[in-house]
Amino acid sequence: MFGINGSEFIVLLAVAAVVLGPERLPRYAQQLAQLIRELRTMAASAQDKVREEMGPEFEDIDWRALDPRQYDPRRIVREALTDVVDTRDPLGIKDFSLRPSVTPATPESAVHDEPDAGPEPAFDPDAT
Repeated sequence: MFGINGSEFIVLLAVAAVVLGPERLPRYAQQLAQLIRELRTMAASAQDKVREEMGPEFEDIDWRALDPRQYDPRRIVREALTDVVDTRDPLGIKDFSLRPSVTPATPESAVHDEPDAGPEPAFDPDAT
């Protein structure tokens, strides 16, 4: 708590009690309690407002999975290296509409005709 240990906090409370005095201390304690209640009410209403704005999807979010302290680079690399790749879907795209429309080369489609022999390109022996 702000780098203050227990004994320092007790000393600060004692100094505050002496400075404020017994006649003003109850009033300030009551104001502090009221401020804390108002802050809790504001936080709860802000949380309700966020839930209302985000809708039912807000409840489905796993906030612990999004915690940056969960990201361990060694674990991520280990999982990536031990991940089994599906040979039917090497890109990991489950939605068929998003897959690239590339057909694998077959021996029939791989055979190309000789290109038209046009004029032979200029050859410069000094350039090579």
